[in-house]
Amino acid sequence: MSKLVVIGGVAAGMSAASKAKRVDPNMEIVVFEKGNFVSYGACGLPYFVSGLNDDYKKLIARTPEEFQESGIKVKLRHEVLSIDSIEKVVKIRDLDNNREFEESFDKLLIATGASPIKPKIKNADIKNVFTLKTIEDAIEMKEIANKDKVKNVVIVGGGYISMEIAESMVYLNKDVRIIEKNHKMLSNFDEEISEKVEEELKRNHVKMNYRENVEELIGETFVSSVKTDKGTYDADMVIIAIGVIPNTEFLKGSGINLGIKGSVIIDREGMTNIRDIYAAGDCAEIYHKLLEKNVYIALATTANKMGRLIGENVTGDHERFVGTLGSSAIKILDIDVARTGITEAEAKSYGYDYETVFVKANTHPGYYPDSTPLYIKLVYEKKDKRILGVQIVGEKGVALRIDVFATAIHNNMTTKELGMLDLCYAPPFAGVWDAIHIAANAAK
Repeated sequence: MSKLVVIGGVAAGMSAASKAKRVDPNMEIVVFEKGNFVSYGACGLPYFVSGLNDDYKKLIARTPEEFQESGIKVKLRHEVLSIDSIEKVVKIRDLDNNREFEESFDKLLIATGASPIKPKIKNADIKNVFTLKTIEDAIEMKEIANKDKVKNVVIVGGGYISMEIAESMVYLNKDVRIIEKNHKMLSNFDEEISEKVEEELKRNHVKMNYRENVEELIGETFVSSVKTDKGTYDADMVIIAIGVIPNTEFLKGSGINLGIKGSVIIDREGMTNIRDIYAAGDCAEIYHKLLEKNVYIALATTANKMGRLIGENVTGDHERFVGTLGSSAIKILDIDVARTGITEAEAKSYGYDYETVFVKANTHPGYYPDSTPLYIKLVYEKKDKRILGVQIVGEKGVALRIDVFATAIHNNMTTKELGMLDLCYAPPFAGVWDAIHIAANAAK
């Protein structure tokens, strides 16, 4: 009987364990999770903080007890300290009993995820300073955010998580300020899209400070203000969200090759450079279908897909990941923002000979109620008009349309082909020429 050990019990880890057990019911599977929870939707944490979801337990897909019933052993609060790839054993610390022991494996999956980057800021260990990555983080953040005395919230960073936290704090009637070291919010989008995001934040009275670096958090026991290289701002609560770094420190000396940001290098079957050792999720690189090389994109969608694929491969299969396009979407107050493929900035950095169009279209005809604008930026190859990337912002209809564009890029479609695609039409849903058609046909 083969034995699979999984390090990390959230998206990739539990997807792999579940799939492997379904394929081979006789396989012994043991999962070691450092935290208190497994199999939960971390992307839903901001909505628990804001109160849109009133119970964090709703984020949990399956409990340890449910996995146990299916034959998967789950060990919570167990931290893997090191891997011996020659002897095929992992060294583990039981955090509750402070006991160390070893566990053998035939197959191993590293799915340790990533942790929020914590910058070197003076006085950063003061109270009421948070990051958001786990259920435990969200529970503590929610408790403090709901206190009446917490009025001024400063968010450090202008990425996805920052936007979601800003929305949450606006819903909680806080005075919100975002401090971003770059010149715009959502730096992984092009200027035209970021501008619309900034307009929405400003409309909701969110203050934005650009090109500023946080130097110090001021306060005795609790934070009271944030000092940057340009000013000092009142703060009863600070959330730091400047990105994540793969949890791979424990792999040093294991012989496992690390790449971008210290993430684990894997092939398209999810295997590392060492036979029988796999990696997936936010701790690992991922193959990009369009770029035809590994990149580092920390997304729950690819984590789950790679987990499922590896779950098959550890049982003897050789499935290859088709590749990511980095498709993602985010709701920011009353607008939605989404992207797939590459941006203009990325196309330029990768050396593509490209062109772009930026169009304004409507969700449906104006004679039917509640028509709203959609702003679409399309990046495509100059010579053959193959679509490389799309970004959309609007009040509604964004996510479903970005999925159509993702399908088009996945299948190497050109703007001409997409411009004549047979999409449905009825006045409540779309125009006879959908916004997708309009953007594609604008590319000459």
